[in-house]
Amino acid sequence: MAEFRIEGLSLSGKAVQGVINADNMKRAKERAQEMARDRKFKLTAVRARSGFLYRVKKEGEKKPIDGEQKAFSKEEVVDALTKMGYKVVYVRKKLFDSIGKVPQTEVVSYVRVSADLIKQKLPFNEMMALLINDVQNKTLRECLRDINQELKQGKDSEKTFIKHEKELGKFAAHMLGLASKSGNMADIYESTAKFLERTAEFKKNLKSALIMPVVTLIILFIAVMYYVAYIFPTTAKLFTKFKIDLPPMTKATLKLSDFITGNILWLVLAVVIPLVVFLRFITTEKGRFMLDKNIWKLPVMGNLLHKTSIEIFCRVFYSLYSGSGENIEVIRLAAEACGNKYMEYQIKNVALPLMVEKGMGITEAFEASGVFTKTAISRFHSGAETGTVKNTAMQLADYYEKETGYRMKNAIDMIQLAISMIIMIVLTALTLVSSETATIKPKTPGGGWIVFHLQTFIHSML
Repeated sequence: MAEFRIEGLSLSGKAVQGVINADNMKRAKERAQEMARDRKFKLTAVRARSGFLYRVKKEGEKKPIDGEQKAFSKEEVVDALTKMGYKVVYVRKKLFDSIGKVPQTEVVSYVRVSADLIKQKLPFNEMMALLINDVQNKTLRECLRDINQELKQGKDSEKTFIKHEKELGKFAAHMLGLASKSGNMADIYESTAKFLERTAEFKKNLKSALIMPVVTLIILFIAVMYYVAYIFPTTAKLFTKFKIDLPPMTKATLKLSDFITGNILWLVLAVVIPLVVFLRFITTEKGRFMLDKNIWKLPVMGNLLHKTSIEIFCRVFYSLYSGSGENIEVIRLAAEACGNKYMEYQIKNVALPLMVEKGMGITEAFEASGVFTKTAISRFHSGAETGTVKNTAMQLADYYEKETGYRMKNAIDMIQLAISMIIMIVLTALTLVSSETATIKPKTPGGGWIVFHLQTFIHSML
């Protein structure tokens, strides 16, 4: 989230100043106005923290120094550089100061390397300095630089990392922020790295299982439509021109071709409009919730997605669970990290209220949410009875990781086999329709030469 500075005047005329975080300027102004009403001061300005480019010279040196600094105003940068003893040549606001997207692979690499360096007992500030110099992605490098500077200033680590959830991702930002405040930084960084690696691997496998088959089917569909709507009628209508009777499949294909060419616009709209509406709908909060609620019902892939969400929940739960009453917050964070909005909603609005308001146990509350499998409920029940809920969560996460990994490979093989079968059936049908022209016979004895040449022409095109 971006950082904004609120400026105003109190009822007594004193200057009021504060810093807030918001997704954009519009949201920042809304929050600033709410604060002004609640705390009774007059809002005068809301300034975004932006990047400024500067050029300075040091006394006795001819070569200028160029740099970049984030601030709320140009004057702040000039004052800071002047106090450091530099002569300011210029300071200007960056023309394009938008936050670029950080590739997921860069975030995974950063967290994994950090986890390994922490295991080696490298001091945190030295680790950050090393990573800032080594990270290739500019946006991530600036993000780490800002985090390092704010931590050196003694700011709250959780708030510092959460400010950069747009670059790091919501889950990673929350986990790394908590790690700096906890006594088990190495374990949390390791769990976060494991989670991100697992998520990246799952997405890769999911793309392999779904995207390539879908693309293959779309290309096959376009090729068949081109054949039926353009190539086939061009040849088949030569027979009708000479009033030659057509075989059943050829006649049916020709009727289909006429229907497609006569209603091509309506057919395209019938396919494109629902697709666009669906894609638009699932980008909304309600659409994402409905998609996540029903996606588990999909054959083959739905069960894998369900178990993967439980695996992620258990892995985060294990990383943060301490066995004390504070674990209500741990369950909430694990629910937010699971990647399924429906599961998150059920845990936060069904399970947690039952635990807090009615004092229900973790097993009963999880079962009431309706989003955990019987296996998961059984394992949590055993863990609650023996006092090993934390270890049970890790065992369950490892079990589902292995199971979903194995089943994903099987699912990919099944999908690829199904696509191969569809392609075989379509090609066989096209071959039969094309070969059927060999059975066409003329009505008159003198028409044989016409059929012969038409058949030769057709087979040369196919």
